[in-house]
Amino acid sequence: MGDILILAIEFLERQIAKIMYFVSCDALQAAPVNIVVGSHVWVEDPVLAWIDGEVLRISGQEVHVQTNNGKKLTANISKVFPEDTEAPPGGVDDMTKLSYLHEPGVLQNLSTRYELNEIYTYTGAAFGELSPHVFAVADVAYRAMINEGKSNSILVSGESGAGKTETTKMLMRYLAYLGGRSGVEGRTVEQQVLESNPVLEAFGNAKTVRNNNSSRFGKFVEIQFDKNGRISGAAIRTYLLERSRVCQINDPERNYHCFYLLCAAPREDIEKYKLGNPKSFHYLNQSNCYALDGVDDALEYIATRRAMDIVGISEQEQEAIFRVVASILHLGNIDFAKGKEIDSSVIKDEKSRFHLNMTAELLMCDAQGLEDALIKRVMVTPEEVITRTLDPASAIVSRDGLAKTLYSRLFDWLVDKINVSIGQDPNSRSLIGVLDIYGFESFKCNSFEQFCINFTNEKLQQHFNQHVFKMEQDEYTKEEINWSYIEFVDNQDVLDLIEKKPGGIIALLDEACMFPKSTHETFAQKLYQTFKNNKRFVKPKLSRTNFTICHYAGEVTYQADQFLDKNKDYVVAEHQDLLSVSKCPFVAGLFPPLPVETSKSSKFSSIGARFKLQLQALMETLSSTEPHYIRCVKPNNVLKPAIFENFNVIQQLRCGGVLEAIRISCAGYPTRRTFYEFLHRFGVLAPDILEGNYDDTVACQKILDKMGLKGYQFSAIMIGKSKVFLRAGQMAELDARRAEVLGRAARTIQRQIRTHIARKEFLLLRKAAIHLQSLWRGKLACKLYEEMRREAAVVKIQKNLRRHIARKSYKLLRSSAVILQTGLRAMSARNEFRFRKQTKAAIAIQVNASIKFFFLHCLFSSLEVAILVLPNGAARETGALKEAKDKLEKRVEELTWRLQLEKRLRTDLEETKAQEIAKLQETFHEMQLQVEEAHAMVIREKEAARKAIEEAPPVIKETPVLVHDTEKVDALTAEVESLKTLLLLERQSADSMKQAFAEADAKNKELVEKLGDAERKVDQLQDSVQRLEEKLSNVESENQVLRQQALAISPTGRALSARPKTTIIQRTPDNGNVFNGETKPTLDLTPVLHNVKEMETEDKPQKSLNEKQQENQDLLIKCISHDLGFSGGRPIAACVIYRCLLHWRSFEVERTSIFDRIIQAIGSAVEVQDNNDSLSYWLSNSTTLLLLLQRTLKAGGAASLTPYRRRSSASLFGRMSQGLRGSPQSAGVSFLNGRMIAGSHDLRQVDAKYPALLFKQQLTAFVEKIYGMIRDNLKKEISPLLGLCIQAPRTSRASLVKGSRSQANAVAQQALIAHWQSIVKSLNNYLKTLRANYVPPVLVRKVFTQIFSFINVQLFNSLLLRRECCSFSNGEYVKAGLSELERWCFDATEEYSGSAWEELKHIRQAVGFLVIHQKPKKTLKEITNDLCPVLSIQQLYRISTMYWDDKYGTHSVSSDVISSMRVQMTEESNNAVSSSFLLDDDSSIPFTVDDISKSMTQMDVSDIDPPPLIRENSGFAFLMQRAE
Repeated sequence: MGDILILAIEFLERQIAKIMYFVSCDALQAAPVNIVVGSHVWVEDPVLAWIDGEVLRISGQEVHVQTNNGKKLTANISKVFPEDTEAPPGGVDDMTKLSYLHEPGVLQNLSTRYELNEIYTYTGAAFGELSPHVFAVADVAYRAMINEGKSNSILVSGESGAGKTETTKMLMRYLAYLGGRSGVEGRTVEQQVLESNPVLEAFGNAKTVRNNNSSRFGKFVEIQFDKNGRISGAAIRTYLLERSRVCQINDPERNYHCFYLLCAAPREDIEKYKLGNPKSFHYLNQSNCYALDGVDDALEYIATRRAMDIVGISEQEQEAIFRVVASILHLGNIDFAKGKEIDSSVIKDEKSRFHLNMTAELLMCDAQGLEDALIKRVMVTPEEVITRTLDPASAIVSRDGLAKTLYSRLFDWLVDKINVSIGQDPNSRSLIGVLDIYGFESFKCNSFEQFCINFTNEKLQQHFNQHVFKMEQDEYTKEEINWSYIEFVDNQDVLDLIEKKPGGIIALLDEACMFPKSTHETFAQKLYQTFKNNKRFVKPKLSRTNFTICHYAGEVTYQADQFLDKNKDYVVAEHQDLLSVSKCPFVAGLFPPLPVETSKSSKFSSIGARFKLQLQALMETLSSTEPHYIRCVKPNNVLKPAIFENFNVIQQLRCGGVLEAIRISCAGYPTRRTFYEFLHRFGVLAPDILEGNYDDTVACQKILDKMGLKGYQFSAIMIGKSKVFLRAGQMAELDARRAEVLGRAARTIQRQIRTHIARKEFLLLRKAAIHLQSLWRGKLACKLYEEMRREAAVVKIQKNLRRHIARKSYKLLRSSAVILQTGLRAMSARNEFRFRKQTKAAIAIQVNASIKFFFLHCLFSSLEVAILVLPNGAARETGALKEAKDKLEKRVEELTWRLQLEKRLRTDLEETKAQEIAKLQETFHEMQLQVEEAHAMVIREKEAARKAIEEAPPVIKETPVLVHDTEKVDALTAEVESLKTLLLLERQSADSMKQAFAEADAKNKELVEKLGDAERKVDQLQDSVQRLEEKLSNVESENQVLRQQALAISPTGRALSARPKTTIIQRTPDNGNVFNGETKPTLDLTPVLHNVKEMETEDKPQKSLNEKQQENQDLLIKCISHDLGFSGGRPIAACVIYRCLLHWRSFEVERTSIFDRIIQAIGSAVEVQDNNDSLSYWLSNSTTLLLLLQRTLKAGGAASLTPYRRRSSASLFGRMSQGLRGSPQSAGVSFLNGRMIAGSHDLRQVDAKYPALLFKQQLTAFVEKIYGMIRDNLKKEISPLLGLCIQAPRTSRASLVKGSRSQANAVAQQALIAHWQSIVKSLNNYLKTLRANYVPPVLVRKVFTQIFSFINVQLFNSLLLRRECCSFSNGEYVKAGLSELERWCFDATEEYSGSAWEELKHIRQAVGFLVIHQKPKKTLKEITNDLCPVLSIQQLYRISTMYWDDKYGTHSVSSDVISSMRVQMTEESNNAVSSSFLLDDDSSIPFTVDDISKSMTQMDVSDIDPPPLIRENSGFAFLMQRAE
């Protein structure tokens, strides 16, 4: 029910009251509408039905209107209705309270309430304080029944799907609550009534185009009450079940629910009834819809069986009911074929025979009898009984007729059973009837069902009109005014057209049905002849069977093709005879035997006649009750919430008779006001009358006389006992006069109040200035004293600080000197220690050598002594020993020299021979010990020999002494030999070390020589490689130009390629050639010298090369002047320019014009500053090209400004790396292989010359310029909108009358939101353009960040400079607009919006401060720390002092907070803090080239397809190369 808009129209005890204005077509012709330029009006709109706007000018009967959505419309003044600008923003709960009661006013009120989820609305209800609701209608009906003792009825109508059934359920639940019984065993009556709904819905509801659970019958529930107001009984009356739906349905509708529930029953039931998929039955497969969304037929089947148990249907009866339902499905699958005889038919096939047998089995009748009843007819004549066979078409009609009769009687049995189960109270004194009837229907195809439905609605509308007119008469009679001339609007002519006898449509239809040869064509022709002069009957031009009736709700065209078949209500005698004798008591009960007189009677029975009688009985019941009306209106046809379709609702209001009732009311005096209300509203027109002591009636008359409205003497204005009655148009004229008076009064009040405010502000300002001056002068004196005191303190502090700094510096210097001296002394001591250690070692070596020499000398002396005392026989041995001693002496000297040599060698090879020297020292010490031992032994032997010589006799002891000395000499000789051996070993060791050292030195010299040779070879190889690279570059350039001339000029080409020093890139007008700034040195200088003849030989191909280069440049400039688009998010133009410049080596030349031409091309493309698409395109290309240059070019320092020679590196590896880096061709090849952009450590950067560096600077300037143009264009576009968004709409002029508070202007609010949405639309357009041109996200973020900063500055400054903006309602409006921007930031994602939302922090916090409640309770700390931490104290003070509450009348912050703010402002002004409270807009460029380079990822430009303009040109063949 939350999704259904229910319009409760209650015309019970009171007439339509408080109607201010209505314009109908007739009234407009009699009295023109008082519409002037500037009036707010409603005009027709093809999309919204009605749209509001403002009158621009009036030309005769033509009115020119400016609508709120910006369109300009022209309409006739009779089609223009005034708009109530003072209407409440939430609408009114009773539409009779509307100032202007017309179609657009009613529609706008319903739409406004629907948006607020207020789905119930009264029209003239007299329910006291009860809010609009269906419960209120039921409550009033019940109270009236109890108090007055009269029955009441509630009529619920509306189109399919509008909620009639649900509303009826709610009414019955409420009535059951009011009249419920307690203390009674079993289920109460109200419970049984409510529990019967599922059964009736299962057998009487079906899916239609507009509703999934549409009631296909009318239902009138009588709830009976006893004298105590308790429910004592109930009865259900049904009308016009749609029988034709059983046999015929349209796609995508469904048949009645019970058929699908039975097909979804448990398996045992399906097998019992031989059922299956609904698609297999003819009565169900005529539509492709078999299931409903969200509905499980199997569960619904179980729920239906349970509901049948509750209402008292036994298990046997349920079994019989579903047997009948299953038999109808099988009956529909019986098909017929032509028989052997003419106009005969037989069962078509075995499948049809099976369904025939199943039907007979389920109905418990004879199968052959059923077959005969379907295909045969018996005619009884006085002479004989004739049996004839039907043709297949007639047999199908007979079959469908039986199916419809079966289902209709089954439904009637269910209703009777429910009524019996509920029980009726014959003693009931009063009742409340709830009528759930179908509403007016008009489809593309309207048949007999729609005819009956619309006939019912015509009858109900007549009853409704009579009731309304009666209430109008009661009102006029009560007020004692003349109403005899008021014309009653009636629709009796339409009812006569339909039901009048004998010439009505129903009568003619019954007459046509009684004649067997009548067809729908003859019936239609009869209608055309009978009603050709009736204004309510129209014959369509291009149809022979259709006819149109002009109903109260509009024209409806009916198709008469099936009127005759659907109107027939008789039961075929064969069917009656067959089923009345069925073995199933339930089936036989559905077809009871007819009375004899009835069966013999020839009276014809039809659906139309029977329905007419039922309707007549219903109208009699309604006439005996006090009626209440509820119109159910469906807001949309898609069955979804929160969608209000104006055209759909208007049509339903017309069909529901709401606008017809308004028209009836407006035929009299639609505008009526009590004397108090009239004087309260229009007393301003004559204030002198209000001041006089007049009666209310006299005062009203005098006001009308003063305004010159004498119309009440001619029935245009009537004055009753308590009210003033005005004809249509009179209220508008009075409102116009009132607006003029209020306007003049407003201008007077404004003039006076402005004078008062200006003088008050001047006095306050002068007082504040004097007070401020005194405070400021005192502050200046305090400040001067403070400065003097601070100066003295500063001098003292400086003195102490300088002393401290000087002492600290001295200590630091002294500490440094001590540390330095310590280090130097330690170093000197270490050097001295090292020197002393070396000296000591040298002395030790010298001492050892001296000791050895002294030892040898002593040994020699002892040997001489020994030789002197030896006998002659041993003299020879002694001589030999002397020779040995001489040799030993020489050996010792040689050993000493060797030791000195070893010392020198050890000094030279000290680091590499430490271990060998240590071994030699150990050996030397061992030898020294042995020499000392030998010396000591020689001394001992010498002493022993001397003693022996002295003691022995001269002769006797000579020989032993000789022998003994000989042994000693031998021993000494052995010792000498051992020493010689040791010396030999030491010498060999020293020789080996010397030899190893010599070999190492030789190898070192050899390596040095080889290294020198290798360096010379490398230099030569490098020069050769450079010459070859230069030749290769020239050959590649010439290959494109001289491809066809290569054979003829090959010698010249070889001569050209042999030039190693210069690479020709491009010609210039100065000298014809431009040389590469980098020259390659060479070892061989002879190739550099070329003769004049060789230069002349090269001149011709060189010119051709440069001309071709110039053509390629022209073609490139022409190509990039067009929009080349993008490939995989990469701008094609930038990639092509970069690859061409890299291939032509333009970055390395000293002079070239290609860079200037590219810059000129970009500059001419961005001359149109308002073409954002072009600016975005070139911003993307310029950024990408700049990024490529940033990661490729490197400046060559001072050498890049002039030509220079590349110097060879000092080492082999340095020259090799320099040679590789210096090869431009290698770098070019690497780029052409696809590694265009990578990290800086992966690129081979190019040494850029001055033109390339200048080009990069110019490109950077263009990126910044284009970025600024795009940003400024967006600022320029949204600036006017920001001025409209900062201030809420002006309040209505009603606030000037007796202090009444104005309501928010809903139209202005929508216009304000439209301005914010325009800003969002502009942001979306720019974002879409930037993203479509693949502008780097970092630039997009910067653009929107600065734009949001601009919005923040503009809105915040406007808020602080305009007091009318610092209001509570204005804060709400701005906050609503900021939420639109927040939603945009969320939708744009952080990749593109970045921190844009944070830029609005000033205006967000300011608006948040405006809309908070209980401001006087907030402390300054809470405001500055929690609510507005970003705002300065000056800004908070400005907002707090300018704030005013135009909505609730609350106050700003407390005076203590204001005082604290002033104190802080004074302190900040003393501290030289800026006192400006306004924000400044930042228009700088917020990014650098490095920022763009860091934010962009890798890009591969090698696979970019060249544009078609240069794709076929051979000079750009290198662009077709792809990466491996």
